Amino acid sequence: MRADRAAPLAALLRRAGHDAAVERVTPLSGGASSATFAVEATRNGAPWPLIFQRGEGQIGMAKSVQAELQRIAGNHGVPVAEVVAIAASDDNLGDGFVMARVEGESLAPRWLKGEGFAAARAAMTVQCGAALAHIHAIPLDAVAHLPLAGGTAAAQCAAMFALYRSFGVDEPAFDLAFAWLRERIGDAPARVVCHGDFRSGNFIVDERGMAAVLDWELAHLGDHHADLGWLCVNAWRFGQWRLPVGGFGERADLYAAYEAAGGAAVYPEKAHVWEVYGSLRWGMSCLQLADDHLSGRVRSVERATIGRRVTEVAADLLWLIEYGSI
Repeated sequence: MRADRAAPLAALLRRAGHDAAVERVTPLSGGASSATFAVEATRNGAPWPLIFQRGEGQIGMAKSVQAELQRIAGNHGVPVAEVVAIAASDDNLGDGFVMARVEGESLAPRWLKGEGFAAARAAMTVQCGAALAHIHAIPLDAVAHLPLAGGTAAAQCAAMFALYRSFGVDEPAFDLAFAWLRERIGDAPARVVCHGDFRSGNFIVDERGMAAVLDWELAHLGDHHADLGWLCVNAWRFGQWRLPVGGFGERADLYAAYEAAGGAAVYPEKAHVWEVYGSLRWGMSCLQLADDHLSGRVRSVERATIGRRVTEVAADLLWLIEYGSI
């Protein structure tokens, strides 16, 4: 986004009822599905730091839907950034929305290893359990108007297998994992709102712990164990592999905190199945990003580089299936 996009952002804020001026728009590091910008605005003569996020590519839901779900989650006790305005088609801003800027650190390696975040890390397991319990308690009626994907666990696994076959790749560890999951994933219907990408790297963390849950574009209806298993995938520990919950905690403590905050009963054997599923799902994401680059759909060194991590996922899957834990 160029600096001259400050004017459309200011117009969007006015349309949303905010008498604000936009002084500067600065690109931040983006992910595979989003471009993110720091917006320096003023309101009533005081600084008003904001974030503008715009969809890039075809991964995940529309940003307008993400923004609405983020608002709903905030109304149900989940720590999120306040949604300020959602762009419309005639705003010349693309598919995006503006939210309040939450102070803290979003780069997981920094807060997972930095000395200044020791107290935060100590608090994060309980906070994550509580946040997930609140997400899963969102009434389905409250999101009925949103196009959230769903289906039984077995159907979700089958869809992922079909995508795997579409790549024309043979990875023996992935074949084994799909066969292992078919015998164990079950056919439970989708019962709760799942964040879909609840992990280290998608939190803002301050000195007290979790300040906000980010990146709702992969939200869907599913099994509550799915989010718990995803948080424990080895890729999200960023080298702190001895602490399975995001690189900062233990599984049993997460499950206890989740149940204490009102979450449904957690069955460790089911959480393990979903951790295997989550590891395989991350491997599929690596394949997808590599295919994006190799096919020419999205030429990206970042996507090609992530695609090379398939071998790491293969090793994780073999270890999880053989020993039950990493």
